Amino acid sequence: MKKFFITLFTVATLTVHAQQQTPWQGKFEQLDTQLPTPNSYRSASGAPGPQYWQQKADYVILAELNDDNQSITGSETITYHNNSPDVLKYLWLQLDQNILAKGNLTRQTFTSSMRDTLSTKSLSQRVLDFDGGHKIKSIKDASGKPLNYTINYTMMRVDLIQPLKKGEKVSFTIDWTFNVGDRMKDGQRSGYEYFPEDNNYLYTIAQWFPRMCVYDDYLGWQNKQFLGQGEFALAFGDYKVKLTVPADHLVAATGALMNASSVLSKDQLDRYEKAKSTFDKPVLIATQAEATEREKTKSKGKKTWEFHADNVRDFAFASSRKFIWDAQAVKLGEKTPLAMSFYPKEGNPLWEQESTKAVKNCLEIYSKYTIDYPYPVAQSINTASIGMEYPMICFNGGRPNKDGVTDPQTWSSTVAVIIHEVGHNYFPMIINNDERQWTWMDEGINSFVQYRTEVERYENFPHWWGTGKSIAPFMIGDKSIQRPVMTNSEQVVAFGSEQYAKVATSMSILRETVMGPELFDKAFKEYAQRWAFKHPNPADFFRTMEDASAVDLDWYWRGWFYSTDHVDFELANVKWFQVKTEQTNLEKKSVTAKKGDLSTNASKSNTDFSAGPQEFTMINTPDNNYGEFKSRIDDKAVRQKLEGKNIYEITLKNKGGLVMPVIIEWTFKDGSKEIEKIPVEVWRTNEREVKKVFVKEKEVINVAIDPNQDTAEAELSDNNFPKKPVDSKFDQLKKN
Repeated sequence: MKKFFITLFTVATLTVHAQQQTPWQGKFEQLDTQLPTPNSYRSASGAPGPQYWQQKADYVILAELNDDNQSITGSETITYHNNSPDVLKYLWLQLDQNILAKGNLTRQTFTSSMRDTLSTKSLSQRVLDFDGGHKIKSIKDASGKPLNYTINYTMMRVDLIQPLKKGEKVSFTIDWTFNVGDRMKDGQRSGYEYFPEDNNYLYTIAQWFPRMCVYDDYLGWQNKQFLGQGEFALAFGDYKVKLTVPADHLVAATGALMNASSVLSKDQLDRYEKAKSTFDKPVLIATQAEATEREKTKSKGKKTWEFHADNVRDFAFASSRKFIWDAQAVKLGEKTPLAMSFYPKEGNPLWEQESTKAVKNCLEIYSKYTIDYPYPVAQSINTASIGMEYPMICFNGGRPNKDGVTDPQTWSSTVAVIIHEVGHNYFPMIINNDERQWTWMDEGINSFVQYRTEVERYENFPHWWGTGKSIAPFMIGDKSIQRPVMTNSEQVVAFGSEQYAKVATSMSILRETVMGPELFDKAFKEYAQRWAFKHPNPADFFRTMEDASAVDLDWYWRGWFYSTDHVDFELANVKWFQVKTEQTNLEKKSVTAKKGDLSTNASKSNTDFSAGPQEFTMINTPDNNYGEFKSRIDDKAVRQKLEGKNIYEITLKNKGGLVMPVIIEWTFKDGSKEIEKIPVEVWRTNEREVKKVFVKEKEVINVAIDPNQDTAEAELSDNNFPKKPVDSKFDQLKKN
């Protein structure tokens, strides 16, 4: 026994010494110490705890859109339910419209510089003097008594007359007005688009009323200022909204239309009812001919549209006399929501052909991966600028040329943005993360399911993200602009590449390469079901994905979410061996090294396989290696199994820092190929370099690491053996 322990001690000492020679960064250390401590509100499994709670905010809103001076005047009554264990002396509300107020914080903190040449658009942003902030007229309690309030840029504190205790609710009314901005000038999510050809407006209105901030177990009041990049954190509630608009406008909004018979013509109402049971194609509720006629007549009357929405986190609407409107029913479990599109004639024929189809595809695929869509409608509204999402409604860009022709890039980008924005109904409108803090939880995860929708419903679709090949150039690129995914929204520089594309691709690689579709899909669906209509945080996602799959993913979150490392493995060397066939002294007595023995040939550095294999001598395992633990290895049987086999030792170096499974493509002399995947744990004791031996029946002529960039391998030039010639920069330029 003494000799055995000495042997173990020697091996352990050598192992520790070897590890000390390699910088160790703890890539496989557990993440628990960096995540919030589990408690009765949020469990260690990633599920809501037994005492989980969240607040509720109900709204009754009366508002009028003035089409003459582009303004909105409104009055809202908020009923706030305190389900927390805390006593609240004041409430915080968001005034996100104040991003357009004079002296706003965004303008003050926006960095800029001068150059010899600047575009007028760039300069216009610096001299824009439009005032679109909220003008608060009054805030009163349920008895009509004024409440004190304080406005801090995009946040407003309302002081309560009596502290709000656990289980209590309070109602108060706010009267307000604001000027609607031109989205084409200020670049905001809410505003109008003006059509000079027919002197009409298309309004897409959001962040338009004072809204309750989230108060939760994680942060207390989420009252981080709205600077423009980090989006929104909102409480669920029920809405009853009446919108007064010009009589010839059509209105799309969050929720179910309650008074269709009062605001639609008889023909429109009949078509609307028909659409509710039409599943094969969209029904035109308001035609292009009708929209063109409304553009000309411009009614001076008014109509009030009423919408109700239950258990939503926000409310947005669109209004215009230019709208064409189509709708189609979608069967999802026990529900039959309407997929609908509203668009001006400038969007046709592209929008009539593709928008509602994309909405339907989105609802079906997202429901497959998460939960059945729970709301009565999902609407896509065409605008000329950026896409943006709200419960049951989204604003999407993309239009054909003026001659009606749609080029392939416009077609694919339009379909992609519709799927993406409609998909936001799930992330974050239902699985309600805090966008102000963590953009990736909705944008990145949503972009992943968008990718799945494109793959499953559109053949050969030119994806924006989702593949290792698409993200590799960014990850190996300029590190000075990269931030870990776990960075607050306002501090992110490469916003789209990082929070959208990198996260979407990380989810795709996690599904296809690390976990496998079956385990991933079950865990992902579990996350969606656990946190539907609740407020998840990053730890809830990380923990649920592991809890529901039994896959330890701490190394994955560390690498992809907490670092800016990239995947870059070098296939540093491959050695080819075969067992010597001549008779040897099996007891290793008086053995002399001969040509071909491991001792003389193994150190030779091959550049290809042309020199043939290196031979090595097998000897029996000496019994005294284990003292009283006698060897049970059948040396003869092992030798027989290995004789004639090809044995390959590969050396891998991790140059990018990100540990990942190793995908090896073996190409054999007979032309056949084999793909072999080595689990990520191969790097667990040495994060920088590993050696591994493989036994193959057939002779190998080429070895390649991740040839299809399934793990986002960033540099393929050193991933082959024999080495392949790499074009010089000059040769690459000539090819381009």
